[in-house]
Amino acid sequence: MKTTHPTLTRRAAIAGALMLVAAHAAAQVSTPVRLIVGYAAGGPVDTTARLFAPVFARELGTQVIVENRPGASGNVAGASVAKSAPDGLTLFFAASPTITISPNIYKKMPFDPATELTPVAPLVSYANVLVVNKDLPFKNVADLLAYAEANPGKLGYGSAGTGASNHLSGELMAAQSQTQLMHVPYKGNAPAMTDVIGGQIGMMFDIVSTARSYVASGRVRALAVTSRERNPSLPDVPTMREAGLPNFEVVGWFGLYAPPKLPPALAARYAEAARKALASDDLKVLWNEHGYDRWPGSAETMATQASRERAMWGTVTKGINVE
Repeated sequence: MKTTHPTLTRRAAIAGALMLVAAHAAAQVSTPVRLIVGYAAGGPVDTTARLFAPVFARELGTQVIVENRPGASGNVAGASVAKSAPDGLTLFFAASPTITISPNIYKKMPFDPATELTPVAPLVSYANVLVVNKDLPFKNVADLLAYAEANPGKLGYGSAGTGASNHLSGELMAAQSQTQLMHVPYKGNAPAMTDVIGGQIGMMFDIVSTARSYVASGRVRALAVTSRERNPSLPDVPTMREAGLPNFEVVGWFGLYAPPKLPPALAARYAEAARKALASDDLKVLWNEHGYDRWPGSAETMATQASRERAMWGTVTKGINVE
């Protein structure tokens, strides 16, 4: 019978212990961690990141600093993360248009979201709501589309700019209803909403969290939400599917990404901290107040969703190009 030499046994035990120590060290997060946001301070992406950061930091056990790098629909921030070292010190708080829409409309992308970022964890999803000027006679989506069909190109809708999700929501509605709408790009959602209220344009798609106060005060009329299910913040507003466009669904989302080649142990550590943060009671309340739905899923779930949306927007955005 073959026996193992005691010295070899001790060496194997020591080697195993060292491997455990190394794995533990790899899963530790240095401080501070930078959470990069691709939009200016005060906007919905920045606001959401700043709600998430302290709870995420608590679960991660280290400091998390939100850093704004606005420009080119989040592409400036995304490119900076894609070029960062995979040391766990830099994360990307990504809005879905940067990951799914930009690759379809920018002639020259500074990075490839599909291959040059590491998906870590999905965070929240959100819907847009179609609102119209309160003095227009449209009581529902059918009324609006009947007018658009009878008056091609005369009904204007605002957006946060060419390629924004609310711009493409309008393009998708026009394509599916076979009507012509007039896109009016703005430098943000707020000025577009101002002109809807003032009657300079007839309608827009706006994120539920910012539009609901205008709906509640009667300054605009809500016709439909873009999600598959009704939004808890606007329970009496039907979905676009219920309103007559059975294949319409546009849901934006925020997700956590890292530089390419992030060590799996770090990716797992971040994903677990994000999962615990999303499950925390304090963050649940904040999400509900802002009209967001938690998106409990995996990195693979997010990657699959992003791939599907890139394909969908590729069809919708044909002919739309941004330098």
